[in-house]
Amino acid sequence: MTPVFLVAAALAVAGALGVILSRQPVHSVLALVLNFLGLAALYISMDAEFLGVVQLIIYAGAIMVLFLFVIGLLTARKDPVEREGSEPLPLQRPLSIAAAGALALLLGGSLLAARLGGRPGVPQGFGTVKEFGRHLLVTHVLPFELTAFVLMVAVVGVIVLVGRKQA
Repeated sequence: MTPVFLVAAALAVAGALGVILSRQPVHSVLALVLNFLGLAALYISMDAEFLGVVQLIIYAGAIMVLFLFVIGLLTARKDPVEREGSEPLPLQRPLSIAAAGALALLLGGSLLAARLGGRPGVPQGFGTVKEFGRHLLVTHVLPFELTAFVLMVAVVGVIVLVGRKQA
């Protein structure tokens, strides 16, 4: 493991812990941005530059702005929120601990299997813009064109609806 990988993984884990441990929604969103930065660094360290940049632009940028808008809209009211009924359910904590233990066992088993059995090699050019474009425009050209058509129909529909309301 390289130092870059260790730092990026530590960023991702610290951000994930910040998301689940923070009681403030805005702090959770900022911790999620830290997590996304760590994931982008992991992608870039594994020579998947395109995926890393997309991770930063789409998730750390656009999705986080959307989350902040939703949080702002939901917390815009001035009334204090009542805390009644916010106590955990009777089996909530033991079931959460059991689920976390099962997840840890599953993760540990898969890591052990990967170390003992080796892992398959990554194909040459994986995660590059050239490979992504080849898959998108050669292998998956029909779904790509259908998606473009559906988006165009949606844009035309919005223009027609807005034109009717303004007239």
